[in-house]
Amino acid sequence: MTISIHIQRACTSEESPDEASIRHWVTAALRTTDALELSIRIVDEQESAQLNRQYREKPGPTNVLSFPFDAVVPEPLPILGDLVICAPVVVQEATQQNKSINAHWAHMIIHGVLHLLGYDHSNEKDSEIMESLETEILLGLDFPEPYLESAGNEKPSEHH
Repeated sequence: MTISIHIQRACTSEESPDEASIRHWVTAALRTTDALELSIRIVDEQESAQLNRQYREKPGPTNVLSFPFDAVVPEPLPILGDLVICAPVVVQEATQQNKSINAHWAHMIIHGVLHLLGYDHSNEKDSEIMESLETEILLGLDFPEPYLESAGNEKPSEHH
């Protein structure tokens, strides 16, 4: 499988993962998918909030936004789409949920890639399928289950 990942760092964050980790997590989420291209843009809260408002009509920044490629073209293209991940939100959520920052980054990237592949969590059945896949992939990467409630914390927040 050939994967072309374009990583844009629009904000500097010491806690954001290196390129090798991002590629590893994307590859794990894609599993058997053929050659693909996707972009991942790491942004600050201001850019995330602007995109969240523009595309989802929701206020404030969010952890991950997924933009599947859906252009009408004469022949299929191996373009999966774009992910926009807000570094400060990922770090804040990891802290609030008592998770390692690295584990939460992996979760957000895998979550976003699954959205690009067409998975969703808009209803309970779809949510169960998507969460099960995320858990399976993350456990395979030696990360803990992402949806376990830790002592004194609620279930992790919904992702986009």
